Parts: sequence; C-alpha cells; structure tokens
Amino acid sequence: MIIPAINFHLLKACNARCHFCFATFRDVEGQISADDALRLLDALRAAGAEKLNFAGGEPTLHRHLGRLVAHAKSVGLVTSVVTNGFRLDPLLDAHAADLDWVGLSVDSADARVEVALGRGDQDYVRRSLVLADRCRSLGVRVKLNTVVTALNCEEDMSAFVRRFQPERWKVFQVLPIAGQNDGKVEPLLIDAAAFRAFLERHAPLAAEGLAPIAEANDDMRGSYVMVDPLGRFFGNATGRHIYSAPILEVGVEAALAQVGVSTAKFEARGGRYAW
Repeated sequence: MIIPAINFHLLKACNARCHFCFATFRDVEGQISADDALRLLDALRAAGAEKLNFAGGEPTLHRHLGRLVAHAKSVGLVTSVVTNGFRLDPLLDAHAADLDWVGLSVDSADARVEVALGRGDQDYVRRSLVLADRCRSLGVRVKLNTVVTALNCEEDMSAFVRRFQPERWKVFQVLPIAGQNDGKVEPLLIDAAAFRAFLERHAPLAAEGLAPIAEANDDMRGSYVMVDPLGRFFGNATGRHIYSAPILEVGVEAALAQVGVSTAKFEARGGRYAW
C-alpha cells in the first residue's frame, strides 16, 4: 500500500532563487503533459493516496495548476499547494473551493534574511501574513514551512508565528542533496545542536498550539513519497535523488519500489495527521 501523502513536484521553474533548495531538478529536462498529470493523479488515488501536495519549483508557475488541483479534489484527494506566495492570489480567486491546504514558505521574520537566502524581496514577510489571512477567510487551511539555516538559526520567530497562526508549523534542518544544491548550500548548513537550539527557543509556543514540528536531516531522508516533473517517483535516502521509471509506464507499485521509501520513517516524522 502506498504512503498516503504524496508530494508532486510539477515543474523545476521557480521565481525565487533559494540557495538551499533541494529540488532544483537541474538533472531533469522537461515535464509531463497536463493530460498525463491528470492520469497520474488518478493512478495515485487508485493506489491509495489520500493527500496530494503540489510543489515545485514553484507550482503556481504551472499553467494548468488550477485544473490539476480541481481534478485532485474531484477524485477524493486532500489538496495542498506549497508556495512562496508570489502568484497565489489568482489560484485562490479561481480555485479556493478546491484547495484544502496552502503551505507558505517563510524562513525568517526579517525580510532582509529572506532576501539574503534568495527566497523573496523586502515585502516577503508582510505579504505572507496577508496571504495567510486571505486563505483562512476563504476556508483554506494554512501551514507554515521554515527551513533553518546558518542565517536564521539564532532567530526567535515566536512573535511572527503567533501572528501567522498556522495549523501546522513545519521546521526543517537545511538539507544538502548532491546534484541539487551542492555548491550553494554549504555556507548555510547547521549542525544538530544549532537545529535543536532553534526548536528549544520556540518550544513555549506549544502552550498555544503552535509548536514547531521538527524534521532533522535524517527524518527527511527516505521518508517522503515524491514525484518529479517527468512523472517519476524519486527518493533521497542516499543523499542524492534516485529516480524510478515513469509511473504511467510501469505502475505505481513497481515505480515506488525502485526508489525506497520507509513507511516507518514517514510515520515517525508525523507524516500522518488530521488532514
């Protein structure tokens, strides 16, 4: 049986240049057609998928994202988009009813840090708060994603998180992946102690239901079911991406067996929750 939550990285294009990005897909050319992407959603659902996260690159750059989100919703998948928010408003205008979750990526409450990381501009933090409020007003649940690096590991984001009010705050230790972010990520890497200190600084938020949900490097490796822009599963358990044969050619079960994903690690990192 397939792990119930899938990350579908629709395309490699992005309108940000995050220096730590683990999904640059610089080793992947092209993407599957929209029609094949629809067929792939059907296949994943038939295999037992329950939740589909549309990611990238930046998924809102995909010209057929609204169509894909609507189709995923129509076949019974819980729908989610993980985004930097720059182009989120048009998707909300047209497809808020088809969206269950939006995950907004904010790594710092200081816009200068966002700029230094390559994530956003001087208005990035303020705009993220506006988008979070708009999502909630439309009935879309909101998640906050934060990558902890050498530039923000000593920061206290508590006031920002209280204002943002995410249902889930995912906090990731910056993850090096050979072939994806090597050559850029090295100055941003932190050790386990620095990551733990960031988590401990924010532990009091638990009393307000805002505790960080931590994922250290080992938690992330081999615990996600991910699909690349060509419609192949890929895994990261070895520290680099390993790609399966195209899912539509060999089937979900056979393709997934080629990349090695641990159900135990998925469960241990809290991958299953009340979505």
